[in-house]
Amino acid sequence: MDGNTIDRLSDLRELYAEPKPRAIAKQLSSLDEHCRKFISLSPFLVLGTEGDVSPKGDHPGFVTVLDDKRILIPDRGGNNRLDSLQNLLANPKIGLLFFIPGVNETLRINGTAEITGDAELLKPMAVNKKVPKTGLIVHVEEAYLHCAKALMRSKLWSSSAGSGRSGLPGMGQILTDQTGIADGAGGLPYQDSIEQAMADEGRE
Repeated sequence: MDGNTIDRLSDLRELYAEPKPRAIAKQLSSLDEHCRKFISLSPFLVLGTEGDVSPKGDHPGFVTVLDDKRILIPDRGGNNRLDSLQNLLANPKIGLLFFIPGVNETLRINGTAEITGDAELLKPMAVNKKVPKTGLIVHVEEAYLHCAKALMRSKLWSSSAGSGRSGLPGMGQILTDQTGIADGAGGLPYQDSIEQAMADEGRE
């Protein structure tokens, strides 16, 4: 490590002011009405496990609040790598960040998770009669609404914030360059394969 590396909390704290009382007090140990409402309106979250983050999305409110200390996240079909699920088998610690399009605040939840295959529990989360194979029951230890500064700085929801895909080649081309495999699933081009998978789920 060089002389600029900070590896002690005391050194780190010297660089920053103490957090304001409200920033500490807003951290809850369970879900209140505002957290529940935020989850019910959220179609997208980022799920963090040991050394990995993964996007999860579906219709608004796809995550179910079981009670003030537990939420249930369905595992929809994906790439079958199972990175997050494997990580949770080794270490149940989990972090979640919920987004609502157009809202600059986010909801952070930290806790532990267990993988459930309980068909009766998962049945109400079916989409077009397809019941998720598994779900994550997250036991809430910390929950708080995060301030809007990061999303405001990035202008994430502003149409003028960036160039969209204009600065990137298509994902199919990126994957071909990275893997040497030219086609998507079932021999279809990448975008067509994604659209076919969504159609198979009965989604637009």
